Amino acid sequence: MSESIRSERHEQLRSILKERRIEAGLTQAELSARLGKPQSFIAKIETAERRVGVLDALDIYVALGGDARDLADDLERLTTP
Repeated sequence: MSESIRSERHEQLRSILKERRIEAGLTQAELSARLGKPQSFIAKIETAERRVGVLDALDIYVALGGDARDLADDLERLTTP
């Protein structure tokens, strides 16, 4: 089942991704350059204009110096009531 791009869990995931980017001291442009994507890619994720998939989230975490375990920890918090 597909959730709305504006669902609470997607909003939480977008918030986590943005927080991690800011904690890493990166601008949207710097992060997107690491990903080989246009700056609008990150901007659209952060503003809910673009759905963030698991692979995109993983790519972002790796670009921020994290790994799949970091992403899994954050995703687990989203699914724990």
